[in-house]
Amino acid sequence: MAIKNSFSLLLSSLMVFALIAIPTISGNPSGTTWCVANPKAQDPVVQAALGWACQQSEAYCSRIQRGQNCYSPNTLRDHASVVFNTYYQHNKNQAGSCDFNSAAVITHTDPSHDTCQFESVPGSK
Repeated sequence: MAIKNSFSLLLSSLMVFALIAIPTISGNPSGTTWCVANPKAQDPVVQAALGWACQQSEAYCSRIQRGQNCYSPNTLRDHASVVFNTYYQHNKNQAGSCDFNSAAVITHTDPSHDTCQFESVPGSK
């Protein structure tokens, strides 16, 4: 009886794992990563990091300008995510390229939405 209960528990655990892990694995089989604004970071930290990234190259911020494909939604975190990811994709092989003073995090889920496509460049990370 105890063995049957243990086996049932093991089987149930494996099924739960499969339901959680398989969509994650199959949803991004290439291992592609993107860099987005950290939802836990405070707005002033995100704003400062966004400003710094835009100073590195105007190209990083061109897509969030009014009339461009990533302007909407016009929020700090949406704009920061576009800029952080663009910087990250162009500097992927440099350590800390998706940190921005803890204002950003790496995700394995494509953050693209509507007309705003987040680029992804193959790299060593």
